[in-house]
Amino acid sequence: MYSNIKSVLVAMSGGVDSSAVAYKIKEMGFGCMGATMRLCSDITEGCVTDDDIFDAQLVCQKLGIGHRVLDFSADFERCVIDNFVFAYENGYTPNPCIECNFHLKFKRLLEYALSQGYDAVATGHYARIEFSEKYNRLVLKRAVNISKDQSYVLYRLNKSLLDKVLFPLGTVASKEETRELAAKIGVDVSKKKDSQDICFVPDGDYAGFIERYTKKTYPQGDFVRFDGKLLGKHKGIIRYTIGQRKGLGLALDRSMYVIDKDPKTNVVMIGDTEHLMKNELWADNLNLIAVDNLDTPVRVKAKIRYNQEATDAIAVTKNNILHVVFDQPQRAISRGQSVVLYDGDIVLGGGIIM
Repeated sequence: MYSNIKSVLVAMSGGVDSSAVAYKIKEMGFGCMGATMRLCSDITEGCVTDDDIFDAQLVCQKLGIGHRVLDFSADFERCVIDNFVFAYENGYTPNPCIECNFHLKFKRLLEYALSQGYDAVATGHYARIEFSEKYNRLVLKRAVNISKDQSYVLYRLNKSLLDKVLFPLGTVASKEETRELAAKIGVDVSKKKDSQDICFVPDGDYAGFIERYTKKTYPQGDFVRFDGKLLGKHKGIIRYTIGQRKGLGLALDRSMYVIDKDPKTNVVMIGDTEHLMKNELWADNLNLIAVDNLDTPVRVKAKIRYNQEATDAIAVTKNNILHVVFDQPQRAISRGQSVVLYDGDIVLGGGIIM
């Protein structure tokens, strides 16, 4: 499947995974160069640091390949951070890693690679791109190392670009094997810790980040129980996500959870576990990879969040809206998150939950 690829631009963060990818790409005999995307500006610190850039440069130097730093911070702010803020302000729970992969790695970076004469980009994602006899096309598949699989955050990869993307870590058996590959370079990156889930919010305080970024104060509103009873005041709708139990600041006689949010009325709805359980969802912004359509119902495995096992469901599309009905009710289905559909280890596609 690599017959059309002679040269590869390697996305390098200065970490273990991307360093191992650069090593593997060089060993595979491709002409290659490393590229580090500078994504964060002074107001959005936390992504690739100067130390990370130095590590990436040192790895490239050891491998005898070139390296460039690409300033995509404006694209990152517009496509990822602004979307992140908009989602929280409007009652959604966003997934910025999916947006970053879609807009930056497999659009902006790939466009740059092709403009510079490279045939493909390689990244440190744990996933596979292989030819499927069943679907008679290249498909996106789960990684061999299921515990590290990242196919969920890659479902928006355009199927027309699959022959221009390489995931060399998709076939490694363990993280230890990846670290061994990185150690062969002779640069001390193999022991670095894995990166944060959301790089621009390293402390995990999403609401604090949004307030600093927007320079806005979000007004208090009502906590309302599922039966309409007023329970108290919340500290701003951006501070709560569906399924949240801790940090509500309410004196309750039992454990209760955020079950809904209404940005129009500034109400956060509280309920019991049973109110979080739903057996169906609708999604838009669809991207199908292994199939051209789902016009007739098909049995699938479906995931509604990254750290979750795929579960049995039936999926069908109508008027570009995906309808998924689960065999068993799912907990805390959240607007703004993505649902991704699988046929075994093959990604059929997915969409953003409405």
